[in-house]
Amino acid sequence: MGSKELQVGGLPPQIRLAGVLVGLQGLAGIGVAVTILIRALAAGTVSGYLVGEIGFFLVLGGAVLAAGVGLFVGRRWARSPAIVTELLLLPVVYSLLGPSRQVVLGVLAGVWVLAAFLLLISERSRLWSMGTDEAQQPPP
Repeated sequence: MGSKELQVGGLPPQIRLAGVLVGLQGLAGIGVAVTILIRALAAGTVSGYLVGEIGFFLVLGGAVLAAGVGLFVGRRWARSPAIVTELLLLPVVYSLLGPSRQVVLGVLAGVWVLAAFLLLISERSRLWSMGTDEAQQPPP
């Protein structure tokens, strides 16, 4: 069995699912940028601040999307940025639940973030990220 087959076969389902969840978060960030742009163009109020905000969401959303795709295809480097992303989204969840009083959206976002985080820090995912899971697999 070649090393490429081991790498693909050794990809835990937790990582692939986390990749989907993180990738969708990245797409949401890009969607926010597009929405801001469309609303600004419709209102005719495109300013330097809006361009900066749009750029911010595009760069951040693109980076999160790249981490999600990286996880989905089995790139170990993508796990750490994805974990950091989930940790940074926790205050957003708190803000939705508390000050914004958008409980339904806050609970849905919280479940999404918590699910992705738990998938990323599971024991199988941790072993995979260190490359030690392949040595523990039984021979075919």
